[in-house]
Formats: sequence, structure tokens, C-alpha cells
Amino acid sequence: MSTSQNTPGGREGSLEAPTRHPLQWQTAEFYDEAALHKELERVFEICHGCRRCFSLCNAFPTLFDAIDETSSGELEGVERKVFWQVVDHCYLCDMCFMTKCPYVPPHPWALDFPHLMLRAKAVRTRKEGVSLRNRALAATEAVGRIAGIPVVAQVVNAVNRSSAGRALLEKTLGVDATAPVPQYHSRTARKRLKRLGTADGTDGEAVQATAETRGKVALFTTCYGNRNEPELNEDLAAVFEHNGITVSLLAAEHCCGMPRLELGDLEEVARLKEQNIPQLLAAIDAGYDIVAPIPSCVLMFKQELPLMFPEDAAVQRVAKRIFDPFEYLMLRHRAGALRTDFKHPLGKVSYHVPCHLRVQNIGLKTRDVLALVPGTTVEPIERCSGHDGTYGVKKEFRAASMKIGRPVMSRVEASGAEHYASDCPMAGHQIESGLTSGAAPEHPLRLLRLAYGL
Repeated sequence: MSTSQNTPGGREGSLEAPTRHPLQWQTAEFYDEAALHKELERVFEICHGCRRCFSLCNAFPTLFDAIDETSSGELEGVERKVFWQVVDHCYLCDMCFMTKCPYVPPHPWALDFPHLMLRAKAVRTRKEGVSLRNRALAATEAVGRIAGIPVVAQVVNAVNRSSAGRALLEKTLGVDATAPVPQYHSRTARKRLKRLGTADGTDGEAVQATAETRGKVALFTTCYGNRNEPELNEDLAAVFEHNGITVSLLAAEHCCGMPRLELGDLEEVARLKEQNIPQLLAAIDAGYDIVAPIPSCVLMFKQELPLMFPEDAAVQRVAKRIFDPFEYLMLRHRAGALRTDFKHPLGKVSYHVPCHLRVQNIGLKTRDVLALVPGTTVEPIERCSGHDGTYGVKKEFRAASMKIGRPVMSRVEASGAEHYASDCPMAGHQIESGLTSGAAPEHPLRLLRLAYGL
């Protein structure tokens, strides 16, 4: 049964580059439930006729299995409640849009499955609000601030390491007892790197600017990088400073908004944008570029906010000056401004490429930089780890997340590599949770720092 026979338009695909249209989240039609369900039916019918995305996540198998189990084998026999199960299994990785779907714009069918799922989440959130569990899991900044109090941090970490504590967490918040949960540090990255000063134009001058980089950066430490793994930012600062790049902190920063976006809580995303963009823009106006160690946070400012606020000039300016750390280093290398005085080979590195880095369309810059280290071989794995924001820690989705991540875990175990790494530290720990060896991941920034002997 061909897609052209069962969907309007009759065109089988497009060879043109995908075009992402802005998210019309501030219009009344966006929240119209009847219009939403009509669009869900249209898109699900096209997906049913195509099925190219069956292996990406659990949203598509949920839809296809439900259709196949009807007596007619058609979408019309599927109950509406299944539609919401599909929505819940979508964690907005964007990989279907970027790598699989032949019907994205400029194709006349104009499919944007992730944006449709986001719209459904937003409609539900506006109608029902955000549940206590989702509020708690998405409140990365607030939870980190409380859990990061010196004595409290020790207690929280001890509870999270105990079987009784994990059982309680599973019962109260539905966080699966086997899922990795982060540690909290009272000595945050911003405290550890206080010596860097703030990006107000008075701290340090760039040693060497290039055509594409200014040679001095303002560090957006991120909620996770600030309170859960502050060493990420320490490693980034050490590597950048070794390469003559001036590093400063933003005067202030807040959650990028990605956890709220994944819930469809777009009003809260807008509120966080109003807090962050002025700080980022001030640093840019002072002559800085922006870097952040977490791919999802970079993606938030580089893609998601520009699509939500296409007419906001400040948002668009920030999008053009924020970089993934390895993207920035490779731009420097191409201009002859990256030091290659590596002291230690890394051997074989099994490298997982996070989805939120892949959809930035910058290529495998982490692999390319690590491959500059003599005696180093990097084997990339371009598959989903199954972490996916809060999806992989929720009890009802834990088994599905491990199934999604199993191919990555199997390849890491079979690699025989001296190191395995992921730019997303949460994805790294998701992989760790599925390894029989229990070997811990090492972030690519840490590997590069080791290679330099810093």
C-alpha cells in the first residue's frame, strides 16, 4: 500500500534540504483541540503508509502496532487514547525530521512530526497543567539549588545511592529504581571557576580571533554542568585556556528551558528566555562568543528558541554566536589557531553522538578534534542512547528506553575501546547503566584535557 495512494499530494519524497517552519505557538489555532486531532490523523496516516521511522523510538512502533491490531488494519480503527500514548513516547529528539522523513517541508505534505508532538503536549499542558512529578523532574534549577546546599547535598546523594531511597523515589515520583540519577555538588562550577570573572567586556582580551571565532567565550555552565558535573566546565575552561581562548562566566544564567519544552510548557520556556537572552546578548555585545558543555542547551538557543521567536532579533543574534565546544575548537583548528601539542595518546575511543548534537547539523566535530590526537582512533555511534531527557528515568518508559539504547550499549561493550564517551553526560550514564562491566563514561572534554596533559 503506497503512501501516494493513501495520502494527498502523491509525491513520494523530496531531495531538497529540510526546511523547518517557525512554531506557531502563540496563535489560537495552535491550541484548538479539534484542529490538533485532525492534524494528528493526517500525519499518522502518512506515517502508517511510510513506516521508515519504525526503529527510531517507541512512538512509531506504538502507532504502527495499534493500527496493525485493528480489524481493518487502518488508522480509523485506532482509539484516541493511543494517540496520546504516541505523544508520550516522543521525546522531541528531532531525528525523524532530520534523518528519516521524506515528507518534511518543502514537500507539499509538510510533515513535522516533532513539532506536532510538541503541539499536542502544549495543548494538554494548557488544558491540564503540569503534574507534580513533571514539575519536579523539570525544575532542574530549583532542585539543584536546594540539593546543592552543603549538608543537604550529602544527604541527597546518600539517599539516591541507597536501595531504600531509590524505592522511595520510584514510589513518589515514578523514577525507576534502576535508572541513573545525578549527584549534586555544593561547590558548583560557577564557584569553582569564579576566578574567570564575568563576560562584561573588562575581563581579558582575545589572544587570537579568527574569521569565525572571536577568541574569547562566555561560558553558559548549564544546570547540569553547574551542579551535577561541575568538572565538565572545569575541563572546558582548561582546554580553551590552553588554546589561548579567554573564558569568562556569564553574569547570571538560568535553565535553558529544554526540560520545560519537552513538557509542552511553552509559557515557562518563554519566561526563561526572557531571563537568559539579555545576559547572553550582553556578553555578545561585549565581544564574546557563547559556549555550553551540554548539547541540549546549545540546541535550545541555536534552534528551539529561534523557531519559537522568529521575529525576536536578540534571539536570532544569540543563535548565531552560540557554539558546541568541539564545533568551536574545530573552527579554531581550521584557522590554524588550535594547539596540537598533545602529550598522551587516547588509544581507541568508542564515541556516542547524542541526538541533540546530530540535529545541529555541524558534523562530527568531537570525533574530528579527538582524532587529531596521535595514537587515537575514534569510532562514532550515531544511535539514540535511550536517555532522552526525563523519558529514560520514568518507570513506565524505562524498559523502552533500555531497548532503544541497547544497540549503543552493545557496540560500546564489543568495541574493546580504552575509553567510551558521549557529549551528553546523561546519555553517557544511560549507556553505563546497560553495560555488564559497569565501566564509567568519560566526557570528550575530559579526554581532550587528558590528551593535552593538563
